[in-house]
Amino acid sequence: MDELTPPSRSELRDHLIATRIAGDVATSRENNLDHYRSLAERDPYYHLGLTFAQPWSYRDVLALMAKSAGVSPDPAHRTGQDTIDPDRTIEALDEMGARIGAALAGGRPRLLFATGHPTGLLTVHLSLARFAVRHGAKLLTPGEGWAYSPPYHGRTRRVRYLDGVAMLDDHGGFVHTHDPAPMEAMLGRLNGERPDLVIADHGWAGAAGEAGHLTVGFADCNDPALFLGEAEGKIAVAVPLDDNVLPRYYRPLTAYLISRVTQAL
Repeated sequence: MDELTPPSRSELRDHLIATRIAGDVATSRENNLDHYRSLAERDPYYHLGLTFAQPWSYRDVLALMAKSAGVSPDPAHRTGQDTIDPDRTIEALDEMGARIGAALAGGRPRLLFATGHPTGLLTVHLSLARFAVRHGAKLLTPGEGWAYSPPYHGRTRRVRYLDGVAMLDDHGGFVHTHDPAPMEAMLGRLNGERPDLVIADHGWAGAAGEAGHLTVGFADCNDPALFLGEAEGKIAVAVPLDDNVLPRYYRPLTAYLISRVTQAL
């Protein structure tokens, strides 16, 4: 399959399974259940910047993740392999494409991109950001250079943008983060330019959704907060996928997503 040609739905489904972006994913069942329990116990680290109106129990979180991401619904399945439903991934990509397309069709929209996965999902965000600019979008870059020292990490980290995509920089290297604090700081420095759409993941997406911005995002099956946010209406779309496979594996997914954006223009 030509990586520059949008795959068909069936081709993409096969590719998701073959590369373990969906299907039998690398994230273990033990890791998933540990995160679901931690979220149900209100550990703020697993909230990704979101607050919830519903009293989500552990069983509630597991049931939602089975419905939204396709993990095993069986509470007795506690170890070994877990899954992401590739059809749910594709359905969510369709919806995300429609949301991005609607924003671009509105005429010079203001978009905000951010990722906590510079070794994985960055390639998807960069392609989407460049496509958006070619179709008239203005990419917002608030808070560039904003710095802080996370309480769980002693070093100073800063917001830095690469081609309009915000990431967290640690002394010259982009780093993985779940922290909502950088996006919260960015949103506080918009200077009146409210984004029409935020495309993000992890705490970057959670903080934007919590602040009331229209937000679409990517989430692994061990990051349930964005799916709870989607269920409560704070996140418009959460796409379930393994968020840290080899960057080149995301190319067909990105081509498919951009084709859906194009259809919505």
